[in-house]
Amino acid sequence: MNAQLTRVAWMAMALIVALVVGTTYWQTWARPGLAARQDNEIQRVQEFQVKRGLILGPERVLARNRVERRGGKTLYFRKYPQGKLAAHVVGYSTVARARAGLEKSLNGTLTGTEGNLGDLVERQLNDLRRKPIVGDTVVTSLDVKAQQVALETLGRRCGAVAALDPRSGKLLVMASSPSYDPNLVEKRFGEIAKITADCRPAAPLVNRASQGLYPPGSIFKVVTAAAALGSNRYEPGSGFVDPGYCIAYGKRVNNFDTSRPFGNVDLATALQYSVNSVFCNIGKALGAKRILDQARKFGFYERPPLETPESERYPSGLYRQGDLWYPERNSDVDAGRMAFGQERMLVTPLQMAMVAAGIGNAGIVMRPFVVEKLVSPKGQTVERTKPERLDRAVGPVDARDISNMMVRAVEAGTGTAAQMSGYRVGGKTGTAETGVASRNTTWFIAFAGRPGRRPEVAIAVVLEDQSSTGGSTAAPIARVVMEALLPSTANP
Repeated sequence: MNAQLTRVAWMAMALIVALVVGTTYWQTWARPGLAARQDNEIQRVQEFQVKRGLILGPERVLARNRVERRGGKTLYFRKYPQGKLAAHVVGYSTVARARAGLEKSLNGTLTGTEGNLGDLVERQLNDLRRKPIVGDTVVTSLDVKAQQVALETLGRRCGAVAALDPRSGKLLVMASSPSYDPNLVEKRFGEIAKITADCRPAAPLVNRASQGLYPPGSIFKVVTAAAALGSNRYEPGSGFVDPGYCIAYGKRVNNFDTSRPFGNVDLATALQYSVNSVFCNIGKALGAKRILDQARKFGFYERPPLETPESERYPSGLYRQGDLWYPERNSDVDAGRMAFGQERMLVTPLQMAMVAAGIGNAGIVMRPFVVEKLVSPKGQTVERTKPERLDRAVGPVDARDISNMMVRAVEAGTGTAAQMSGYRVGGKTGTAETGVASRNTTWFIAFAGRPGRRPEVAIAVVLEDQSSTGGSTAAPIARVVMEALLPSTANP
């Protein structure tokens, strides 16, 4: 009898221990994970009782609340007054389809569930007073006027524009075309699926500025030029002989304009007129890994460190079978083709804007950011983003030399469509082959500023499925957006 009682007692104790351990686990260690899961219905319903913080642009409300009373409860749902204007940055917060954009990545800030001790105390007091919890407001750095210009200029073409302030890393424009109206996501999602554009699939929910991976074509020559100068084997006046092609891996690689061999040419002129053969031969001489190591200094092989969700930012670099890939040996890569932006190189517009910004900013790449500051419900700034240096991509002398080459490309080369009165503009065109005859991915990257000063804007424009060149398709868009960002020289 005593033995039986002992067994029952031990079993009861084991059950109690299991209950305590299980309860502790679910309430302590597992609680954050459960709260973070977007399919946690209880948590989501509770969050819609929170008066979510606003998302603002300069003088514009990008996301606000719409109040509804249900079952005696006050619920706050989202409204996006600017529609598709900044949809890919702001994202959406819904009951049925969870979240995207800043609404997802800054959900804790917007709902007041993340913050300092004072915020948490205020939240508890609001609970006791039965007042709605109010989240912090997010103030973005987007230039709403230029954002609108970018979307209008892209029109029905599939592509993207990303623009930064090279001096600080502040994101000024992030436009992806086609865009979508986040107000439709909750109850009229089918209308988004019907959006069409001049490409297939239109994929309006994809942020082409940070998720779109494209062959860069000749804009990558800026990176190759940086590697060439950094190797101390070349300088802007280094001479080459251009027969109109080079031989890479036993195959002839022509200049884009096959009818025009340049003959004797120096490196600066080769960038000005985008001479493939010169960069092909530089690539073969340097080897792929030296060029890729240079690319890494601009931010390649890492997700650009923006505040948007990690899943909405892709790293640039060589890709193999859909995966980011760094070769073990130089012989694994056709360095000649990679040097002028073909092979398996894929990049995002955001990354290439960082390249242009780094060159314009004397070789220093600043960390990009789109959140200017966070403001408490009482109107106090609780956090302000400080400019932060990401890396020195090239030395100041090399940056100056490449800047001058890019200025020549705009003044009298392939990028003349980007000229702006009163501003010093440096740019590089790109026309990447897609494997489909006469259909190209076209590019333009640039920086611009007043003569004698650091550039105030850097930009990258990409267009899908084009029949012409980057100089004729992407460069004019860059010019129009930069004009919207920069003050008129007629009224300084």
